[in-house]
Amino acid sequence: MTHTFGTLYHPRKAFVIYEQQDGNKHIYIESYDLDQQGHPINAHPLSMLEANRLSKALQTTEKKRSAFLAPKGLLPKNLLYIRTDKNPYAIWHTPRQWVKLFFKEDLGIKSGLANIPALVWRATKTSIAVFAVAETEICGDTPLFNAPFFNMYDDGRVCMGNVSMDIKNDCALEDFMEQWQNGFFNSYFSHMIQGYNPIKGNIVQLWKNLSGTGKPFPEEKLIPHKRTVNHLIQ
Repeated sequence: MTHTFGTLYHPRKAFVIYEQQDGNKHIYIESYDLDQQGHPINAHPLSMLEANRLSKALQTTEKKRSAFLAPKGLLPKNLLYIRTDKNPYAIWHTPRQWVKLFFKEDLGIKSGLANIPALVWRATKTSIAVFAVAETEICGDTPLFNAPFFNMYDDGRVCMGNVSMDIKNDCALEDFMEQWQNGFFNSYFSHMIQGYNPIKGNIVQLWKNLSGTGKPFPEEKLIPHKRTVNHLIQ
């Protein structure tokens, strides 16, 4: 079954770095081959060929790290903020739109095309938070509202359930945004977390009235989140 876990890497080399105890801090690198059981054998000084391979591997790793969230071209017009150094993340918005939503059968809501409000998204490589906005022009002072969906925590974070997000280390900004949106909308809305209801009124009844009916989303159902877009920047 291990082939289902992803790419497997097998140990082939091990390096031991020796350092002089005097003030010169000179180092010596010894290379070991590894047998099929992973035991070190054939100790020898690090060769130029091995050093070049190690250097290329380190450069590839660094290149992937620096490529994460790098845009393919001009910055997307709906991008609000991006951080690419330590703890990278992106903040963007989407307009009021029609999307196909999926609901678990036990909710009694028919999956279908529904109108949703404008949204603000904040995503890292491993998590996402979503908020609603009532304005078409988004700025730092734009007030946030609770995202009117199931599977939401009260701080805006989304429980993705059994949806597995495989964001690569060299994922471009545009692909990053698209993957999170697809993951969110293609997952099944199933429950309220710890009884948290993000809207005014009955959320089940709300989506029964909206999913597949062609009705516009009633913005008066939105509840203020008591934060603005600026609060999402950390």
